[in-house]
Amino acid sequence: MSKGVPMKTFSSLVLIAAVGALSATAIDAVAAPVDTSKWKCESCPFEEPATSGAVEAGVGYVSDDSQKFGNYTGLEDQGGFLMLGGELHYRGEDGTYASLEGADLGLDVRSVEAEGGRDGLFGVRVGYDEIPHWLSDGAATPFLGVGGGNLTLPGGYPQPTTAAMPLVATLRPVNVGFDRKRLDGEASLVINSAWSTRLDARHEVRDGTRRAAGSFFSTASQLAAPVDDVTDQIEAAVSYAGRRLQGTLSYLGSLFSNDTKSLTWGNPFTPLVPGADAGQLALAPDNEFHQVMATLAYEFMPQLMASGEIAVGRMTQNDSFLPATINPDLEPTVPALPATSLDGEVDTFNASVRVTATPTDQLRLNASYARDEHDNQTDSLLYPAVSTDMFLDPTPNANQPFSFTLNRYKFDASYRGPLGLIFSAGLDQDNVSRTRQEVSTTRDRSLWGQVAARPLDYVTVELKLEHGDQDHSNYGVAEWINPPENPLLRKFNLANRSRDQVSLRTDLALGERWNIGVEVGFSDDDYSGSAIGLTSGNSVSTAGDVSLALTDDTQAHAFVEFERVKTHQAGSQVYADPDWWGKVRDEFDVVGVGISHLALDGKLELTADVDYAHSNSNTTVDNGAGGPSFPANRTEREDVRLQGVYHLRDNLSLVGSYWYEHYNSADWAYSRVQPDTVPNLLAFGEQSPHYAVQVVSLAARYRF
Repeated sequence: MSKGVPMKTFSSLVLIAAVGALSATAIDAVAAPVDTSKWKCESCPFEEPATSGAVEAGVGYVSDDSQKFGNYTGLEDQGGFLMLGGELHYRGEDGTYASLEGADLGLDVRSVEAEGGRDGLFGVRVGYDEIPHWLSDGAATPFLGVGGGNLTLPGGYPQPTTAAMPLVATLRPVNVGFDRKRLDGEASLVINSAWSTRLDARHEVRDGTRRAAGSFFSTASQLAAPVDDVTDQIEAAVSYAGRRLQGTLSYLGSLFSNDTKSLTWGNPFTPLVPGADAGQLALAPDNEFHQVMATLAYEFMPQLMASGEIAVGRMTQNDSFLPATINPDLEPTVPALPATSLDGEVDTFNASVRVTATPTDQLRLNASYARDEHDNQTDSLLYPAVSTDMFLDPTPNANQPFSFTLNRYKFDASYRGPLGLIFSAGLDQDNVSRTRQEVSTTRDRSLWGQVAARPLDYVTVELKLEHGDQDHSNYGVAEWINPPENPLLRKFNLANRSRDQVSLRTDLALGERWNIGVEVGFSDDDYSGSAIGLTSGNSVSTAGDVSLALTDDTQAHAFVEFERVKTHQAGSQVYADPDWWGKVRDEFDVVGVGISHLALDGKLELTADVDYAHSNSNTTVDNGAGGPSFPANRTEREDVRLQGVYHLRDNLSLVGSYWYEHYNSADWAYSRVQPDTVPNLLAFGEQSPHYAVQVVSLAARYRF
């Protein structure tokens, strides 16, 4: 074979066809037909009928209790647990398939999924999973009936202060958190080569508690509010995919229902006015969202393509109002509500169009426009203003239906120049119109440019610069807020702002075994027109990663990232010019290293990963009085994971793992605040999370 001439290869199908043709032309010369019963097609698109799978079973042990550690892991309790999972797959020669998979079946994060169908024709999938979400660690409360909508108190209450309450005898641990269980499925059908349909459905149930708080003028209590809701979602779509034209028409519906509409709690403090023995809070109301969407994409020519979408939706909420007060002595003085329910209705409209053109192989252009409308059709009515079931404000309050319209424009171009240079630039602009806000319109515009170069075969450099400005129409005063805001206040999302950003990324491929990446970034925000509010902010970040192959059997990687964020704000204590200034400095550090190694001629697989994360937040306030600064908030996490897989046979393995996680935090909002620390606050007494947990496990994995 001469150099530079590729060797031609033929598939088994072509060879079989050629032999069959020769046999047909020479049939008269052959005494007997060719026996093809044992011929095998090794490159046919469908596999022969086959069943495969794996089963994994074992045991594990958790060294300590920690709800924080068990958040999303299901390992909150000390003691042993069962490891159980597996998968089963079937593939038929006609393209039919089926599978069943289960993971973490012995934990509270279990999941099961089954699917089946036929390639190119139809498919069906059903899945179920659970996951716990813990919101607190070490909370306690004297309230009875936790988990329901009515919290009562044992004997010994009410009392004038927390110090006088019989907390030692009545406090009980309370788990603040909820379980989420989700059942979902989807089905798809290919009608023909161009048309297909899809149907997705999801049923999600949440059950448990979350943090809440209730007050009576100058006293307050932390409460465990019930979480008992269901979300049902369905999406149906029909799609067309031609050579140049593609489109989809779909419907999305989401229904939320809450089985517990309100939370009533007894007042643990001596009532300041007659009848204020209990309070009531409204919980999340039932609501619905329905949307119809159409998408379309068309290729005018290989160098010019366009796509767009349009969606129309409506959100509604019509749960019955709770009474303005449950204080029997106050109730006769409270005017009737103007309506029995909010009758809330919000119409949404979303549309976008995008055009991509490649006039030459070196030049690419993109332009897009998007419009989002949020039109709140809810009536604005005057409601009686009752303060914590104790007092009636003579001035009623009106709800403020908020609407906005966003117009977003984007344009960018990229050009591939000589010597591997790639130049990119773009202009982005957001125009927002708002109702019932201090500012009626804002414009946020940014201009950016980027250059990527490859000065050496093993070095790639990317530099991006960006400058942005946000400006607004005349800044007014929200007259509907009582008490009124300081007219010098500027909210950061509405205020004039100037922003500059720069980022630099370098990647080095040092041979086949080394890859190194380094990235630095800087951002600076200036709110020079804000006398009160956020006045400035900046951030600096540095990151690096490296991967290397020490040997054919040993690979390693490492990463590091540091970020520093500073913000400054000004405020006024006397509804006038600024008289205090605050500064927040946040620090984030993350470091990690990992290694994997094959030993004993590949029979033993070893992996190790070590991560360290640290954050620190310092808040200082200068009001001229020389008072102490806020204590620092701090979190620190160390994570070590080791795993070994020993292959006893080709289809049988032992899997052993060790996981150590140490978490330490300090949050002045929680630390040293016991249920009776503050005289007029009955707190949960939860402290900043701290734990050191070890998890060991051993399992057998069998494949068939």
